[in-house]
Amino acid sequence: MKIHFWGVRGSIPSPILSSQIQAKINAVVQRITPQDLESFDSRERFVANLPDWIYGTVGGNSPCIQLVTDEGKELILDAGSGIRVMGKNSTIPEDNHYSFFFSHFHWDHICGLPFFDFAFNPNVKIDIYSPFEHAREFLAQQMPSVNLFPVLWENFSRNFEFHTMEPGVTYTIDGIQVTSCKVSHPGDSYSYSFVDGSKKFVYATDIELMDMGDCNEEHLEAVFRDADVVVLDSQYTLEEAQSKEKWGHSAFCYAIDFAVKMNIKNVYLYHHEPTYDDKKLNSILSAAKWYSAYISQNKINVELAVEGADVEI
Repeated sequence: MKIHFWGVRGSIPSPILSSQIQAKINAVVQRITPQDLESFDSRERFVANLPDWIYGTVGGNSPCIQLVTDEGKELILDAGSGIRVMGKNSTIPEDNHYSFFFSHFHWDHICGLPFFDFAFNPNVKIDIYSPFEHAREFLAQQMPSVNLFPVLWENFSRNFEFHTMEPGVTYTIDGIQVTSCKVSHPGDSYSYSFVDGSKKFVYATDIELMDMGDCNEEHLEAVFRDADVVVLDSQYTLEEAQSKEKWGHSAFCYAIDFAVKMNIKNVYLYHHEPTYDDKKLNSILSAAKWYSAYISQNKINVELAVEGADVEI
């Protein structure tokens, strides 16, 4: 399996600002020395050694992940604004088919669907899976009339087929095993595990890990236990998570504690707070790595989910 991050922000798309670009340029100028400019090689070394928050960006599109199975089947996890970018920068699968899995239907996770170019291709078939019985109605509410969106839902969705999943039940979809579980979030949200051969990947956005009392422990175990890679909601700092109790999101330290409990090998911090810039997000990553090594004292690998990145599982 391989995943590609097309959108990693939470709540609302948050494109990089001119002021943030200027801050990156200023940081470069403050670091450079005459020796760094002496030759082509020295300039290349200087650029290569810049901190990640200066050299690149985590990205501003809202949630969308592309999962490609070992047999080449394509699964799409949520359809935030990142799916528009996917439609502009990828090709249609050979079998003209996508399987979509929605964690829930809050706007940041569905706002890109009407802008997904391949959905307008009459040869493309899209199967949509979720445990929500009214998934079709939730998506249709984005496109109820031409006064709100120029394409009507009934025209847009002609090649869509909807499937309702039962949490805790394992389904074989596109040749891999898929299981869902309900997690704590206003209006409910669902996490999914995808098992392809010996590898297990979990998509777990929009989850408040300190408020899981009403969740089915058996279902949680089935989805999360012994996962190789988990993309996990870590929207807040600890201070902000405590001040936003019941908002349905987590802090990085809660994510790591949960990963220890479930024997997870690799955690990708996800659903980044839209007000956090690249420098702050990279400081959160540093804090998370420190917390994992010295407080939890475990060998979990912790990374940031970064738009445009691939992860081989």
